[in-house]
Amino acid sequence: MESAEIRRLFLEFFEKKGHQIVPSAPLVLKNDPTLLFTNSGMVQFKDYFLGNATPKTNRIADTQKCLRVSGKHNDLEEVGIDTYHHTMFEMLGNWSFGDYFKKDAIAWAWELLTEVYKLPKEKLYVTVFGGDKGDNLPVDEEAKQLWKAYTSEDHILHGNKKDNFWEMGDTGPCGPCSEIHIDLRPDDEIKKKSGRELVNSDHPQVVEIWNLVFMEFNRKADGSLEKLPAQHVDTGMGFERLCMAIQKKTSNYDTDVFSPLINFIAGAAGVKYKQDEKTDIALRVMADHIRAVSFAICDGQLPSNTGAGYVIRRILRRAVRYGFTFLNFKEPFMYKLVPVLAHQLKNVFTELEAQKDYVGKVIFEEEVSFLRTLERGLKRIEGLQAISGEQAFELYDTFGFPLDLTSLIARERGFTVDEAGFKTEMEKQKNRSKADATKETGDWVAVGKDVKTEFIGYDNLESEVKVVKYRKLKQKNKELFQLVFDRTPFYAESGGQVGDTGFIESANEKIYITDTRKENELIVHFSDALPENLNATFNAVVDRSKRELSMDNHSATHLLHAALRQVLGKHVEQKGSLVNDKILRFDFSHFAAMTGEELQNVEDIVNRKIRENILLDEKRNVPIEEAKKLGAMALFGEKYGDFVRVITFDPKFSVELCGGTHVPATGQIGLFKIISESSVAAGVRRIEAITADEAEKFVNDNQKLLEQIKDLLKNPKDLLTATRNLIEEKNQLEKKLEAVNQEKANQIKDQLAAKAVKNNGYSLIVEKISVPNGDALKNIAYALRNQFSDLLLVLAADVDGKPQVSVMIGEELMKSNKYHAGNMVKELAKEIDGGGGGQPFFATAGGKNLNGLDSVLVKAKQLI
Repeated sequence: MESAEIRRLFLEFFEKKGHQIVPSAPLVLKNDPTLLFTNSGMVQFKDYFLGNATPKTNRIADTQKCLRVSGKHNDLEEVGIDTYHHTMFEMLGNWSFGDYFKKDAIAWAWELLTEVYKLPKEKLYVTVFGGDKGDNLPVDEEAKQLWKAYTSEDHILHGNKKDNFWEMGDTGPCGPCSEIHIDLRPDDEIKKKSGRELVNSDHPQVVEIWNLVFMEFNRKADGSLEKLPAQHVDTGMGFERLCMAIQKKTSNYDTDVFSPLINFIAGAAGVKYKQDEKTDIALRVMADHIRAVSFAICDGQLPSNTGAGYVIRRILRRAVRYGFTFLNFKEPFMYKLVPVLAHQLKNVFTELEAQKDYVGKVIFEEEVSFLRTLERGLKRIEGLQAISGEQAFELYDTFGFPLDLTSLIARERGFTVDEAGFKTEMEKQKNRSKADATKETGDWVAVGKDVKTEFIGYDNLESEVKVVKYRKLKQKNKELFQLVFDRTPFYAESGGQVGDTGFIESANEKIYITDTRKENELIVHFSDALPENLNATFNAVVDRSKRELSMDNHSATHLLHAALRQVLGKHVEQKGSLVNDKILRFDFSHFAAMTGEELQNVEDIVNRKIRENILLDEKRNVPIEEAKKLGAMALFGEKYGDFVRVITFDPKFSVELCGGTHVPATGQIGLFKIISESSVAAGVRRIEAITADEAEKFVNDNQKLLEQIKDLLKNPKDLLTATRNLIEEKNQLEKKLEAVNQEKANQIKDQLAAKAVKNNGYSLIVEKISVPNGDALKNIAYALRNQFSDLLLVLAADVDGKPQVSVMIGEELMKSNKYHAGNMVKELAKEIDGGGGGQPFFATAGGKNLNGLDSVLVKAKQLI
């Protein structure tokens, strides 16, 4: 049975059981401060479990793209080494929100596995929660009795809290779970040892395929458990492992989920899979990692040096490094896998097929950049006799060299790596990260009736509100409070627009709101203080000036997007944005720097639309398909509901799906001015622009600056010509000065050559000199090396009032291995309170103590 059929049968099975089939949520998360990526099937349904939203149906099923490489599920270094870990994987799942519970969940799981997929019953084992004294929880006897209807008692095992009690995080919904495992070993091995003994023992052929979570508790911040108002079911089945079981393979990588990719890579590398362990690992790493990287980029996460972007960059670099080292891919190759993957999954995850060219170009540029870095890392290792823990960590952190690669290179060259030191450095980094991220979040304390917050901020900037609940938040030793109201005019940060600030006020007190954010679907208001009377009615007031300036910038981004598509082409799509009261930042897909003419055209179009004073056409609660017919563009990586908000400024110009706040007419924006255009990542450009007050200030400041320049140049009639003449005059003077300096350097070189002393097989020059710049010092040293093949040169130089030391060793003298310029200069630099280094034949050092130059000469002679 092919993987596509396996997936289809799962979804059809649960659709027949009354489940609504929903699409996968994006891999990259927004509005969830606890996660970087979707790491399980239930993530998109968190609000239903937390009570922040109500599901439209009580039964749902789907296949969800998941990514596990960081945090609690950090499996990255295992991926490819073993045959069952992955970065991105599909999670098949079915959910019940207050509907069916253990009985149906267990019955349907068994029916699907044994009657639809025809998996052998005798090879299936199930686990149930064995109880926990710490939480005062008994054995899950209900699940155990239900399982007895389908399998014998010797195939039912008790599991501990770690394996059989599922928790969303440190706090939140949780409950006992029941895992289904399958024994895929050959019959002769099964006769020797029962699969029962190998369940949850990390055996590659005795694996968990499905986890049925029975969510019935809420974990509070103090660690205690309370019953949820309703019981829920949350199941997750690893698609790749299921395919392995049904297709009778011994590895996920042997299934048709991965074989098209592995075969393509192996063919290009000229190797065969399963012939050499090193190349096998490389093939698995590359086949796995391209999936994670492609879909992350597809869903809006570009490789970068921070956060989720850093995770994606690490995954891609790990794959490139394996291809470079073990498959001899010295040129970019990973990008060639994108069309293969897109074709394979075009009927499941259509977004990659639609964006395959863009994703491929981003990956190509990343590969080009990293291959240069990889070469630099290999050069960094050259000349080392041993690699310290700090150096190994630098190779890992800066150059993307995992410890196993560094150790391999070291062994090939006959020296060692301080692995214990590396682990110490890794631990330090983890501790730093933990310290930065440490925050203590208390439990929500209910004040009034727990209702979903009504957002009224599109129409009102002021409103009466009641506090529904609050909690304390400690971050970096500062105590904050999070407040939830029954209704709010405060816009919560989302869609690139920053959250509102302002205050709430009662008859007796005034509490300032410092930020407003979304936590999944919950609108959370941040304050430095807690109201004394939580039951009071407050007047909530949004900072009007900040909101209106943010609206100017947000509406301007819509006009900018439309103008870019008009000037550059329809390939332009939004890839990110930031909108606040000071600036707008807009990231978009385009593969070349914009020309000055293109930028001017875009700016002119936006300002023309502002002057036209186009009225806002806002439509709320529009069915998503109807919105698309209106011309609204759905952005990849965004999760839309069944009903959306459509913002239109002229139906022939700008129609977008957007939840942000906007000006009533474009004339309010006043003026639009682009201040920069740059590259963010491969295939993504960024425009920063300003509007309204900031744009006026920018124009006025530049006008003042222009007047000041005119005054300095004595008000010339033609400012541009006068400036060019001034620059040309400066260039001519610099050339004359350079010629004078070169002549002086030649004279110094000749004087030093005359002072060379032949001694013990070398020509020794140890002198103090004055030169105008560092280049002159370097040129003198190289000129003397060309003159004396047995040169041993130490120069203590006054370089424009700053001390510098230079050591040069001639070509013939280098063969003796007696002297090392880099080592010598490190010692000499101490005399000028400085440091430096370089190559074995030439090294330099700078310092702070000009008076130490004479001591350099003395120490040099002692060293020699």
